[in-house]
Amino acid sequence: MFIMRGAAMSLFDRLKEPVFLKDDSEAERQLAALQELREKASGELVDKIDEETNRVNAGIWGEQTVRFELQNSHIPMYILHDLFLEYDGLTAQIDYLIVTRKQTFMLECKNLYGNIEINNAGDFIRTITYGHHAKKEGIYSPITQNRRHLELIKQIRSAEKGNFLTKALFAKCFDENYRLIVVLANPKTVLYDRYAKKEIRQQVIRADQLAEYIRKAIANSKTESNSDKDMESLAQFFLGIHREQETDYTAKFREALETQQSQAAPSRAKATTSRPCSDARETNCLPKVRFNHDQAKSCKRAECRKRILRMLEFS
Repeated sequence: MFIMRGAAMSLFDRLKEPVFLKDDSEAERQLAALQELREKASGELVDKIDEETNRVNAGIWGEQTVRFELQNSHIPMYILHDLFLEYDGLTAQIDYLIVTRKQTFMLECKNLYGNIEINNAGDFIRTITYGHHAKKEGIYSPITQNRRHLELIKQIRSAEKGNFLTKALFAKCFDENYRLIVVLANPKTVLYDRYAKKEIRQQVIRADQLAEYIRKAIANSKTESNSDKDMESLAQFFLGIHREQETDYTAKFREALETQQSQAAPSRAKATTSRPCSDARETNCLPKVRFNHDQAKSCKRAECRKRILRMLEFS
């Protein structure tokens, strides 16, 4: 029965290539906002915005590297980029969620600078080399982060099941149907995972290994193959529960820009106030600007004050 159903699906299923159901990202919108702020900023604030822009650009570049590998994999699958899920007070931001015929993959993309070591305790240690000097530092485990996101998806999908039996069956098959992958996008990064546990090693790969990793996982999976309709339905479910992020990551720069502009305003006003007197002295004629009594009083020379006041009488 299973073989016949699989053969029938292979005849009617037409999906042969990857399909991106969601291809935009919050990072791209954040980058556009930063570029807009930079045009209005000055001084040290420009340097801070540039630093944040470089960080965001690095993340976008890494995700685009992963996208290239997925797009050229020729694997029939539905792909959602930059999902933001929220359930029962918990949230998850997922770089890529991929629905294939047999399994659903959650990808965490890391464009890390330096080399990465994973020890037998599962710790991630980054080594950055400066000339003849090397600096080691621990970084937050992307696997731990990914597991939290996976647990949230488990809760969301379980809540959709109608009764105890379907919930129990879903929980039993969940680990086989949903897989985690951490993808290192920087081609210069060297991964040292010799002493890491097998479970950890199987979850961390380089970007150029991604397509083959997915192919092998699908081939080795014992779960029943899904039809085009089933795949699209699951992908549309996740797209339907996606929420636009309300967090404004550029807020701190907007506040700094407002402060900078408010501090610059008095300086501009002072310069404008003193300009009429200066022009009047240099040209020995009344400047072609609109004056008021406060500006007249601010002039230190009596002759200048008289000229401005006389002009105000006729304005």
